[in-house]
Amino acid sequence: MSASPLAAIGFRPRHLLGIEGLSAGEISLLLDLSDSYVEQNRERGKKSTLLRGRTIINLFFENSTRTRTSFELAGKRLGGDVVNMSAEVSSIKKGETMTDTATTLNAMLPDVLIVRHPDSGAVKLLSEKVDCAVINAGDGTHEHPTQALLDALAIRRHKKRLQGLLVAICGDILHSRVARSNIHLLSTMGARVRVVGPPTLMPARIEAMGVEVFHDMKKGLEGVDIVMMLRLQTERMQGNFVPSVREYFRLYGLDYDKLKAAKPDALIMHPGPMNRGVEIDSEVADDVDRSLIREQVELGVAVRMACLDVLTRDLLASNSNGGGAA
Repeated sequence: MSASPLAAIGFRPRHLLGIEGLSAGEISLLLDLSDSYVEQNRERGKKSTLLRGRTIINLFFENSTRTRTSFELAGKRLGGDVVNMSAEVSSIKKGETMTDTATTLNAMLPDVLIVRHPDSGAVKLLSEKVDCAVINAGDGTHEHPTQALLDALAIRRHKKRLQGLLVAICGDILHSRVARSNIHLLSTMGARVRVVGPPTLMPARIEAMGVEVFHDMKKGLEGVDIVMMLRLQTERMQGNFVPSVREYFRLYGLDYDKLKAAKPDALIMHPGPMNRGVEIDSEVADDVDRSLIREQVELGVAVRMACLDVLTRDLLASNSNGGGAA
């Protein structure tokens, strides 16, 4: 596959550590390029040679199915060599520091390092210790940029725009890196964002991010174009944040009764994994006319292909001109 003419627009960041700080033009570039990869992935011959000879390392300090698998598929469909590393079997489990791990990985001369870590800011720290491009696959409660990009792509493909849409992000906002990345992206692209959830699961001063805050689910969903549900991240909770799962679903679980408050053509999203009967009713989740949940998974591969593409363009150009690796 030849280099896309979108390269002429340029992508300024060396790494993709978050959505915050990206311009509307850079976000649009990634979404446009992702769109082209969606079509490529639906063809019989999915694989290209764009990243032939390039090494991509997936380094995951947290368990993941969708994100790690889609990054692996993305790298392989672009013709790259993909290595999966888990912290459970790495030297970190034996006491090696993050800095030493970065030094070790850097000595292997990878071209892209994809990192998921339970601590906010850890991926940025690692990016400062290596020479290759780094993609944040989720760090603590900070950001998950590729998830926000694939969510935006799904919305744009159905609604034909992001600007002017009203989006409700519902559930465990406090612990959600997905919510933060989506707030940054949607606000940058001209959408209005509401966050809906119990006070115990709402970050302090969340209004400073330019969102409207609702604690009543039906009021929060009034007139919205998109309903984005989040799971309860119990693994990040210290103490009790909700009275019970049953009570949480009664007040904040998405069912058809609550969905009536949204626009009749409102679309339903969820980054996964879903807790059916906790934050979303199964019938709503599987609604073929309104749910984008399965499509989000498909689009994840295309978005991650686009991210690998733009972050390796300088390297590819350098090599084609006879230079060394960046």
